Amino acid sequence: MRFLKSAAGTILAGLLAATSVSAHHSFAAEFDGHAVIRLTGTLTKVDWSNPHSYFYVDVKDENGRIVNWGCEAGAPGALSRRGLKKIDLKIGDAIIVDGYRAKDGSHLIDARRVTLSDGRSVYGGSQGDGGPGDGEGK
Repeated sequence: MRFLKSAAGTILAGLLAATSVSAHHSFAAEFDGHAVIRLTGTLTKVDWSNPHSYFYVDVKDENGRIVNWGCEAGAPGALSRRGLKKIDLKIGDAIIVDGYRAKDGSHLIDARRVTLSDGRSVYGGSQGDGGPGDGEGK
């Protein structure tokens, strides 16, 4: 009986670990390290959640149309330790995001540097993801 409980616990732990690993991906799995992009626009939405925070920016394209871009950043705890708090991201603020485009060509970037309307610049990447600048900005 003790063996069965131990085996069941091990299987459950393995399943939980596999679930969290699949939710967190490497930089190279989704983003192109050669497709550098800078977005300058207006903050429209913030999702402050694990394992990645997302925020959204309205940006004018080359034809003058407004395009909403998703910006993937690190976990909230990591961003907070670097000096970026959720209250710093105010809807309607002008923001600059430097990062790398998604491989699938969608309007999604890996946000490596975020420059807020007050001029502060914060490293937004996920440590350990293998992307450009991994570990910088501490």
